[in-house]
Amino acid sequence: MEVTLREMRDSDLPVLWAQLSDERAQHMAAVTRGYHYDRAAFDRHWGKVRSDPAVIVRTVLAGGEVAGHAAVFGPPGEREVTYWVDRVYWGRGVATATLAALLGLEHTRPLHAHAAADNSGSIRVLEKCGFTITGRGRVFARARGEEIDEVALTLS
Repeated sequence: MEVTLREMRDSDLPVLWAQLSDERAQHMAAVTRGYHYDRAAFDRHWGKVRSDPAVIVRTVLAGGEVAGHAAVFGPPGEREVTYWVDRVYWGRGVATATLAALLGLEHTRPLHAHAAADNSGSIRVLEKCGFTITGRGRVFARARGEEIDEVALTLS
């Protein structure tokens, strides 16, 4: 399946809202924000993100369909990657292709990422793209309503 990244469009937002609202995907991601649960907050969040020149944000297309989003954000030395792929695409190589394409847009190193320690799929994607686990900690996971183990990963 061909995976490409393109500039985010207003017409992507309803699809991304549906993807971010998926309870099963939220549980897997674990660490969610208020905009995952409130459409007005979601719209404000994406307005802010899309207007920030320091953020690289792209819509993920898989087979021509909106499959998620990917971004790089944060100040120099603390830049972080994030991605969200609709669960209908899980296990099909879309997340790995997404992250690899995103890394081609951002050449700053180091880059950082975080994942729930039990999210083996996301950890595997990050490791395939060269990230290594550099730390462990505990964090409150809103989607699970409890503290969970989290791993920090770095691409040097």
